[in-house]
Amino acid sequence: MRHLLVFGERDEAEQAAETVGEWHPELGVPAVVRETLAGEDDADDAQWLVVLEDPEASLTGEQLARIDALLDEAEGWREAG
Repeated sequence: MRHLLVFGERDEAEQAAETVGEWHPELGVPAVVRETLAGEDDADDAQWLVVLEDPEASLTGEQLARIDALLDEAEGWREAG
């Protein structure tokens, strides 16, 4: 399973990637990537994604809730893929 943690600011995404990587070292270091919204010309409209790979779907509901709380603090959200 892949979780995309979505942020508006690069600093927030990088901090979240570091924090989640510390919480769950077994999942490896999450990648931080920039995604430009479809149809947007302005680079300021890009979102920052933290890509959290969980191939075994090992994260529990409690662990995901902790990640969601981190996202709430930064006004981000999580998408599962």
